[in-house]
Amino acid sequence: MPSTLHYWLASLYLPQPNSHIWIQATQKSGGIEKLFSASMNQLTEMGLTPEQSIAIKTPNWQAVERDLLWSKQIHHHLLTLEDATYPALLKETHNPPRVLFVKGNAALLNTLQVGLVGSRNPTPYGMNQAEQFAYALAQAGLTVTSGLARGIDGAGHRGALRGCGQTIAVFGTGLNVIYPASHIALAGEILERGGALLSELPLDMPPRPIHFPYRNRIISGLSIGVLVVEAALKSGSLITAKHALSQNREVFAMPGSIHNPAARGCHALIRQGAKLVESVQDILDELSQWIPACEALPSPRGRGTGWGDQNLNHISPHPNPLPLGEGSASIRAIFTQISYDVTPIDTIILQSGLTSAEVSSILLELELAGHIQSVAGGYVRVLKK
Repeated sequence: MPSTLHYWLASLYLPQPNSHIWIQATQKSGGIEKLFSASMNQLTEMGLTPEQSIAIKTPNWQAVERDLLWSKQIHHHLLTLEDATYPALLKETHNPPRVLFVKGNAALLNTLQVGLVGSRNPTPYGMNQAEQFAYALAQAGLTVTSGLARGIDGAGHRGALRGCGQTIAVFGTGLNVIYPASHIALAGEILERGGALLSELPLDMPPRPIHFPYRNRIISGLSIGVLVVEAALKSGSLITAKHALSQNREVFAMPGSIHNPAARGCHALIRQGAKLVESVQDILDELSQWIPACEALPSPRGRGTGWGDQNLNHISPHPNPLPLGEGSASIRAIFTQISYDVTPIDTIILQSGLTSAEVSSILLELELAGHIQSVAGGYVRVLKK
């Protein structure tokens, strides 16, 4: 005799599995078991199509058994909407996942979380800031939740780990499919450090474009606030922000250069009322109703993170001392022209008053010393960790 969990899992293999229609049908029928035992006429009266009704009457029990076998492994969890441990904030949203596949520390899903999202193709500045903000949020005791994507998402997970904190990676695939493959090692580190991997999709589901907007609503639904770091005007990060607004979550956006296309989405969010953030304390102040004890960031929990001596109340990177010696005044003059946004070489030459040959020589010296980095369009200052 199938259990309630069997029926919840079977619902994942129905047509349009992410649709809110299945939650409505479950509510109308009086429960998930009654939905699957309803007659064809009753299902039609609930507003289901013939295709949907037939699918309910012919569940994919083979797939359900595979999922149950997976859940018997250590640190593997299945949570349904009826479970007491299902994350409370996510359950309050309009279209919560009926089933959550969790690998790792499932208790993290009910901790205070901040979502951190952004561009898959960020600038070095954006990567540095995402990692540092995640580090400081983790130091403040918050769980950092993101989508394991390239760019800002990955930087957020790494920053939280370096802050000796916890992080949750929400997949747009099944948990057996780590996407992108370049983040297999990162996913492993998240598990090793006590974090969690999470998905609402069947275990072997490959990446499909339609899955990622649904993934984004989970990130925002789990979180008490969402920070957007570098996002184009049309991006998945803005979808996450829109979900957060509809779920009555706080939305934070980091401003950037007006010349940076990846900052335009953040600027649009700020114009629409998102909170402009310049420091992690800006976030903690806005979230004080959730975390009243966090009036200021605690001292770093140093465990070899590399950032233990940084002032986290205002993230302001300080590179290592510049190389001194002959021409040190010129080196400093060049270095001060370079910011964490891209600085064109023509601008550096014009403002320095030096020849192009002299500037090129100094830029090479600074780059070899690890103080700046050559990128498309010019140079950026590198944050020393």
